[in-house]
Amino acid sequence: MLPGFSPEDRRVWLLIGAITLITLLFLPYSQFVLGVRYDYTLRTVAIGGSLLGIISGVLGCFAVLRQQSLMGDALSHAALPGVAIAFLLAGRELGFLLIGAGVASWLGVQFIRLLTDTTRIKQDTAMGIVLASWFAAGIALLAYIQARPDASQAGLDTFIFGQAAAIVEKDVRLIAGIGLATMFLLVLFWKEFKLITFDAEFAGANGFRVNLFSTLLSTLIVVAIVLGLQLAGVIMMVGMLIAPGIAARQWTNKLTQMVTLAAIFGGFSGGVGAIISALDTDLPTGPMIIVVAFLLVVISISIAPQRGLIWQLLRQRQDQKRFAAQMVLDDLFHYAYDHDSLSTVVPESFLKGMRGSAVKQGLQQLVNKDQVQPVNGGWQLTEAGRQAAADNATNTLMWDLYRQYNQTLDLPLIAEDRQRDIRELLPETAIHKLEKILQEELA
Repeated sequence: MLPGFSPEDRRVWLLIGAITLITLLFLPYSQFVLGVRYDYTLRTVAIGGSLLGIISGVLGCFAVLRQQSLMGDALSHAALPGVAIAFLLAGRELGFLLIGAGVASWLGVQFIRLLTDTTRIKQDTAMGIVLASWFAAGIALLAYIQARPDASQAGLDTFIFGQAAAIVEKDVRLIAGIGLATMFLLVLFWKEFKLITFDAEFAGANGFRVNLFSTLLSTLIVVAIVLGLQLAGVIMMVGMLIAPGIAARQWTNKLTQMVTLAAIFGGFSGGVGAIISALDTDLPTGPMIIVVAFLLVVISISIAPQRGLIWQLLRQRQDQKRFAAQMVLDDLFHYAYDHDSLSTVVPESFLKGMRGSAVKQGLQQLVNKDQVQPVNGGWQLTEAGRQAAADNATNTLMWDLYRQYNQTLDLPLIAEDRQRDIRELLPETAIHKLEKILQEELA
């Protein structure tokens, strides 16, 4: 299955296939079982939500990896005064309102950069300042607009929470066109974006224009936020931006796979959230999209291999069992060694006095490995147990020698982990040097 791919790669691509299959199955299920009618409005909103989810998911990966998750929240809130000013200048034309939102958000990016570059204010504090001040200005302008004679026709407050039902086919084409342009720029400058995301200092030292590419990447994020204002609003847009990236990050360590997964998660959230909202007129589309995205985050955090909470708990339990078994094995070995015979039967009371409640767990693991056997109310090492205990004792001595002689013998630097066999971590030449010293000390 999937020859040529590592186990992690297979997991990721199988996950992508599974989500795609679930999406395809959800469409007939929602029609025939849930009774969803795919009229013009639902089709438009679902397609628009999926496209926006894909764009936001891809760009949100860079915000998550650069530890700028608050950036999306700050910029989406910063768009509100731009919408209000555009309305005052040009009326209710959606294109002008989105341009105003984009300009305000972009100015918010530049103000954040100005604060961090010229003052001692940290980036998260600068983003908090922009979020609060820009949003407050937007609310004040909305209050002023609502007090005007033509306020009943404004409806600008829908930009706060979104109004998905207002999306028409023209808006979907606009999202698709700008999305394609965004993806083109992302592919074109992939190497640069990847480098400034993981090591901006190295990029600058090698002649890359870090500020330019950071501004370009921030501008693309602004574009995604502006596109989503009508669907999700300034409050919810941060969820569309960062949730797919957070979920994807749990499954892989590779940027390409993370971006692909985030696009799948984002598209799934946008489409399925819109369809679920159609089940009841009281279910708003924007919040339902965020709920679906949040569920994907919860599932990913819970069950993703390596990082998932469930797997971490299982690993911790296995580590506890392994540690208990090793400690009990060492106690058995040293007791028998001190009594001049490795076949000595060790009283269980002695083991309980040494390890307490961990003895039962440790003995069970050793019995499963056929390393100990019960004899006359005590425990005796088997041949396999004697060999394993001797290997553990030798490994401990080798670690002691490594700590003592690693600089003298010019040995490679490795992290000390006495639960692992040092022979698996050091090259053969280094092991020979340590074994030679061990033989001299034991002679």
